[in-house]
Amino acid sequence: MPKMPNPKYAELTGVGIASLVLVSILIIARFGRGFWANISVLLGISIGGVAATAMGLMTFEKVGKADWFDLVTPFHFGTPIFEPVLILTMTLVMIVVMIESTGMFLALGEMTERSVDQAALSRGLRTDGLGTLIGGIFNTFPYTSFSQNVGLVAVTGVKSRFVCVAGGLIMLALGLLPKMAALIESLPTVVLGGAGLVMFGMVATTGIRILGGVDFKHNRFNALIVAVSIGIGMIPLIAPNFKQWMPHALHSLIESGILLASIAAVLLNLFFNGARADNRAAVEAAKQAEAH
Repeated sequence: MPKMPNPKYAELTGVGIASLVLVSILIIARFGRGFWANISVLLGISIGGVAATAMGLMTFEKVGKADWFDLVTPFHFGTPIFEPVLILTMTLVMIVVMIESTGMFLALGEMTERSVDQAALSRGLRTDGLGTLIGGIFNTFPYTSFSQNVGLVAVTGVKSRFVCVAGGLIMLALGLLPKMAALIESLPTVVLGGAGLVMFGMVATTGIRILGGVDFKHNRFNALIVAVSIGIGMIPLIAPNFKQWMPHALHSLIESGILLASIAAVLLNLFFNGARADNRAAVEAAKQAEAH
């Protein structure tokens, strides 16, 4: 029997805590109401953190050593490096993001009863790009519009932009508290694993729901587009060494299944269905991605 490099891999204690987190999330989501049901994942993680602390798996040394306040400095990890292949990779990723964001903007416009014209779409996409630029300067990930947030508008009925502004200010304030970051970092991976089953499963569910709005009955090409795109996207997962004979400069472009599937879907859709815009279809697809 092959030995795992980590002797504590799949230890029953960790499996038990992860299961506790998962069960807690499911119970709260089932019997909770309103606000409490909406934060079921956060409450499940909190319950798992308490259990991990009681069992001695979570310590707070880093929290004690962390400062109460600190400023985030631009380019903390170094100045940017401009590599042509990496630039091309990020450009392709952002094109895919722009396609997704367009559907989100159209869906949000319908929910708020506000017309989303070409100018509004351009402003929204520029905002996405600006957020990505600012995120890179301040050492974090690119930002984009999320369908879950659009779904929250439908679920809660809150359509005020000031609510989003208030949420953003709260997140900025929390970003200035190193103790908060240290507390999150102290969570054991088993706690996050239990919540990850729900969160990543929701991502897959969102994709399934969106595909549910695709016209497979009257358009015989759509099934072929989806099938080939998913197959291409699975290649890096089931055959990670498929790129070993390809030029090393191309590896960053083809090692992401999401990127490969997205590019394949766009190109195949252009090939089979052309570039005809269908705003109503985009809106309906975006509305399928509701928040939970």
